[in-house]
Amino acid sequence: MLKGIPKIIPPELLKVMSEMGHGDTIVIADGNFPSESMGKDSIVIRCDGHSGDEILDAVLSLLPLDTYVESPVNLMEVVPGDNVETPIWKKYFSIIEKHDGRGESAVSYIERFAFYEKAKKAYAIVATGESALYANLILQKGVI
Repeated sequence: MLKGIPKIIPPELLKVMSEMGHGDTIVIADGNFPSESMGKDSIVIRCDGHSGDEILDAVLSLLPLDTYVESPVNLMEVVPGDNVETPIWKKYFSIIEKHDGRGESAVSYIERFAFYEKAKKAYAIVATGESALYANLILQKGVI
């Protein structure tokens, strides 16, 4: 056991975040995201029993966001014509604000297929059990 490590962070995720360097990215994926097929060339960590906001909060308690880029957090934007509400985003913005003073201004939105392409290049993908739609994020690691 270690002090200060959120209990929902499995050892594999702790190891991965430690291995990541400045500029590396990690995806926090909702339950609908094709984590295994997108993560063929990266590390997929299963956290199915946890929500996206729980994992985001735990990850950001340990992982600094990149301060050298305008948007170290990317959300998959809603597909035009898809009439879907995204209340999870407000939770995400609040968590980002808690850990990084830029809050929502650190977030950009990426078209669905461009998001998939960027996710394929991520160092790791964390597959959560989040049931909200459009609850996928890509985080870019910064420095301490």
